[in-house]
Amino acid sequence: MTGGKGSPPAARVLISEIEGHLLVAATRAQGRTAAARFTAPFDWLDDDRRREVEERFEAEYLALARSSWQRTAERAGRLRGEYEERYRALRRRLLAGSLLGACAVLGCVGVLFLVPVLVRG
Repeated sequence: MTGGKGSPPAARVLISEIEGHLLVAATRAQGRTAAARFTAPFDWLDDDRRREVEERFEAEYLALARSSWQRTAERAGRLRGEYEERYRALRRRLLAGSLLGACAVLGCVGVLFLVPVLVRG
């Protein structure tokens, strides 16, 4: 859903903020729906108590969702760091292998050019 990789930083920040607000709004709506389902069997609750239970349920639902999002973001950050480190190591190995291969090719070419000169000379 995150877009705007080619957009300027200010636009990316704005898009991220809008996405965050939409995510919170959707989660609040889910919390309200879940709270209404939860309190539906409690027909003995009066309207004020039902509303209070639903508000507390919704608040707890949102708090749990935020906690889950934070854990997910932290894990994503750790994974990103691990993958970046592996990518750097792979690039180093690839560069070293390429340089070694180039040296081997240059060495072979040098030998192929030197052998006829040494044989004639």
